[in-house]
Amino acid sequence: MNASAPAGASAGAVQLAVFALVGAAFTNIYVTQPVLPALEAEFAADTVAVARSVSMVLLGIALANLPFGYLADRVSVRHLILGGGLAIGVAGVLCALADRLWLLLAARFGQGVFIPALTTCLAAYLAKTLPPARLNVVMGSYVAATVLGGMLGRLLGGLVQPLAGWRAACLVAAALVTVATLVALRWLPAAPHTYGGAHRGVRYRSLLARPELWRVYLCGAAGQAIFSPVFNTIAYRLTEPAIGLTLAQASLVYLVYLVGIYIGPASGRLSNRLGNGNTLIAGTVVLMLSVLLLLVPAVSAIVCALVGVCAGFFAVHAAAVGALNRRLDAGQGRANALYVLAYYLGAALGVSWSAAVYQRAGWQALVGVALLIALVPLAIGLVERQHDRRQAT
Repeated sequence: MNASAPAGASAGAVQLAVFALVGAAFTNIYVTQPVLPALEAEFAADTVAVARSVSMVLLGIALANLPFGYLADRVSVRHLILGGGLAIGVAGVLCALADRLWLLLAARFGQGVFIPALTTCLAAYLAKTLPPARLNVVMGSYVAATVLGGMLGRLLGGLVQPLAGWRAACLVAAALVTVATLVALRWLPAAPHTYGGAHRGVRYRSLLARPELWRVYLCGAAGQAIFSPVFNTIAYRLTEPAIGLTLAQASLVYLVYLVGIYIGPASGRLSNRLGNGNTLIAGTVVLMLSVLLLLVPAVSAIVCALVGVCAGFFAVHAAAVGALNRRLDAGQGRANALYVLAYYLGAALGVSWSAAVYQRAGWQALVGVALLIALVPLAIGLVERQHDRRQAT
């Protein structure tokens, strides 16, 4: 553990603080995803309009990542966490109070703007403080925290809504991120890296001039452009007459997210053994086969397919994050900000295209578009495999 950590804080406590903070942030991102039909009824809006309660958060994250990436190389992580965590909590309360759809969307966008303070900045912190041999595995654990948060957000929205309404779910998510912020402030090292110095020579322009980093960014974008659409529309699919689940029953399928808690760290270990390229290829193949299985109109088949979608996507994500940070000697804050920018632009695009395609052409068309997008990480995995072979020789 970093020598500057608070007295009495163990390495496990620091890791738990990071896990809780990232998990709470992701809970807030996805809390409205399973209750889109309820939002349609309350605000008398269509599917595309209420889907923006998710895509506006993702857009806010995408736009704010570059400024926070710059700050992560220059400002104390503790200050960024405090400001970001409190802002997300306040915006969550405003979501619960919104009586117009545009007010809800504005508050959700505000949450997205400050989420990079709890995610991008922490990813940069890990990249700067861990030895290369451990980086793939720990980045996999970081990904596992995003898995747990995404699952909790979807379960929270879907299970609380029938009991107390979607507004109560927003309040609970806001409380979780506030508590996690206080925990992190207690246990995270006060000075996890030196500011300025070597990082001043690493600008966004120089990072964008590196083709090998562009490939990693495209992996993140393409993966989310598949994953987000599947989970954003699965509630509609499961409540169709052919399957006939209630909204609460459909929300239980988000328990398959638990797969990602294992897959994240496991993918890091697999990348260390087989290389990031082979891990990207394997993850993409699993993802494509699982998306095809979603065409079968049976609950058992869909649950199995979703398990595979989670396994494939989080393998791709963990391998991409590991590949990125293993290539960096400085400027981790900016580089991770660019990755998360691409990642959430892909997610925002995915939520938008999937709502439009599903509304106009149905589930089969959605699956077809997702398979086409999956060709991107597959091709990049083949290129990365060649890079891994050159590095080995």
